[in-house]
Amino acid sequence: MSKQLNPVTPEEPIVLGKMGSTYGIRGWLRVFSSTEDAESIFEYQPWFIQQAGKWQAVELEGWKRHNQDLIIKVKGVDDREAANLLTNREIVVDSRQLPDLSEGDYYWKDLFGCQVVTTTGYELGKVIDMMETGSNDVMVVKAGLKDAFGIKERLIPFLDGQVIKKVDLTAQLIEVDWDPGF
Repeated sequence: MSKQLNPVTPEEPIVLGKMGSTYGIRGWLRVFSSTEDAESIFEYQPWFIQQAGKWQAVELEGWKRHNQDLIIKVKGVDDREAANLLTNREIVVDSRQLPDLSEGDYYWKDLFGCQVVTTTGYELGKVIDMMETGSNDVMVVKAGLKDAFGIKERLIPFLDGQVIKKVDLTAQLIEVDWDPGF
C-alpha cells in the first residue's frame, strides 16, 4: 500500500538530513543523514528543500558512498557553483512516508513538546530536543520557569522500562522514574 503524497509540497515535513559541502567539480554534494541507517535516507522520495521561503522538490540523479561520505548528484546541478547553492540545506520529506512503528517505538518528532512528569507527579518540563549518545537516546527537557530546583534544562536517558515508565502521545505525556534534582 503506497501512500499518495503531494510531489509539490510536504504536508507533514520532517528533516531527514542535510546537504553538505560540494564534492568535485561536476556538481556532487556530500550528504549527512539523520536516519538510523544512513543509506535509508534514499528510500524516502521526493526530497524537499526550502528555497526563498518556498518548498522545492529535489530529484536525485544518483548517489554513492565515497570513503566515509555519502555523496549525491542532484538532477540539473552540473557544476561546483550550482552545487554550492545547495550546501547546508536541510533535506525534508513528508513524514507520512515513514513506516509505522511497532508498539513501544517512537519517532523523535513525536516526543517533542511532550510534558515530562515523574512517577510521583512532579512536572520536569517539556521535551525540546533528543540526542543520540551511542548507548541510548537522551531527552532534552526544558524545565518550567518556576522549577523548584532552579534547573533550566534536564538530560534524561530514554531507557524504556528503566527510566521511561509510560509514553502517551495522545495526551502528550511522558512519565519517568527520575530524580527532579537532576
